[in-house]
Amino acid sequence: MNSQFEPLNTLLQQQQAQLDALLLLLRQELAALASRDIEALNTLTTEKQQTLTEIQTTDASIAASEQLQAARAEPWFKQQIGKLEDSLASCKQQNDVNQITLEQSQLTLQRLKTELLSARGKSGLTYTNKGKPTVDNIGKGIKA
Repeated sequence: MNSQFEPLNTLLQQQQAQLDALLLLLRQELAALASRDIEALNTLTTEKQQTLTEIQTTDASIAASEQLQAARAEPWFKQQIGKLEDSLASCKQQNDVNQITLEQSQLTLQRLKTELLSARGKSGLTYTNKGKPTVDNIGKGIKA
């Protein structure tokens, strides 16, 4: 690598560190989802948003770099971009796993809610206009 590309290389290394930090946050998020730790999820969400903003800022700096066009033909640049793409793919994969875990958790809670509602008021169990189960509390006490 030529010393003229040092600022660009520094930005690329910075972005690699940010993607590594994002992957770590995503793995911590999965652990928090599994343990249903709401406080940790709130903290991780804030940190994740901040890290994504930093990645976006670094990406804009790379795109605005004057050395970018010349560096694209360099083998070290292609290798570094390959590492960044691998890290980004890992982040996307972990995010997909987190999303599936969250959706499964929500489905489990919805089933539990339905079971509780049906056990509480078997005769008054109805559905809302959106298809969600609810207990109809209007009944024997109403006189028209």
